[in-house]
Amino acid sequence: MNITFDCPNCRRPARQEFSAERPSVTCPHCRQTVVPPPGSVVGESVAHCLVCPSRDLFVRKDFPQRLGVGLVALGVVGSSVAWYHADLAWTFGILFATALADFVLFWAVGNALMCYRCGAIYRGVADMEAHGPFDLETRERHRQLEARLR
Repeated sequence: MNITFDCPNCRRPARQEFSAERPSVTCPHCRQTVVPPPGSVVGESVAHCLVCPSRDLFVRKDFPQRLGVGLVALGVVGSSVAWYHADLAWTFGILFATALADFVLFWAVGNALMCYRCGAIYRGVADMEAHGPFDLETRERHRQLEARLR
């Protein structure tokens, strides 16, 4: 199992392996160690975030969102150009190819667990579905808390 996180001290991105035997997280840049409370990692599953004290985690696809949006935007622009040139077959061909690529990526790419509060991403974790999918209300609660703390 591994975690990708931004260090709470130096704010630089880092990636580290972790396990139930060694759940602490150490930044490779500034060497600050974050020791989570006992019970954070149970076997192969994560009960709550190892970087921050949040228990709110959600399951998402382990795929860069910008790349996904770029793929859809490319399909829209390509089909719009074909539509402008009055080529109906190419217009729908491009749209269907974009949808097919999106469908294949959705089923081929695995899931990751992400923290609402600090954005830490956990890969290779068992029992991710216990945390559930993204919830806008929970995200907004964390966003408002962050705004109040500033």
